[in-house]
Amino acid sequence: MQPLPEQNPTDSSAAPAALSDKKATVLGLRRLFNAFFYSMEGLGSSWKHEQAFRQEMMLALVLIPVALALPVDYVGKALMVSSVLLVLIVELLNSAIEWCVDLAANQQRHPFAKRAKDMGSAAVFLSLTNCLCTWVLVLMHSF
Repeated sequence: MQPLPEQNPTDSSAAPAALSDKKATVLGLRRLFNAFFYSMEGLGSSWKHEQAFRQEMMLALVLIPVALALPVDYVGKALMVSSVLLVLIVELLNSAIEWCVDLAANQQRHPFAKRAKDMGSAAVFLSLTNCLCTWVLVLMHSF
């Protein structure tokens, strides 16, 4: 691994490198502890700022207990629960993409920004379709 080049402390680009250097030195359990809380901050931020995430989380809070209570085998339960969790994961990634695109585009309309946001939306749509198909197939197989 190459050492980072020396930077002028008055240079505005020095701040991100300094932050990444500090973060890289945190090892072991402390890193896991920090990562957990960063993840909780991300979930909280998504809950606060993303209506779609709140709707899908509420759906997950209903569907996951239903999946666990249904008389289907363990593989079916795992497929049903994981398909719901996949929707949440894809929604988090889509939201992150949208925030980054908005920041990079500086709130200006650009065809590439629209394309990136539409692709993220398509990924959420496919994950929801996957969830629906999984539930239908598992329930058809079980009943």
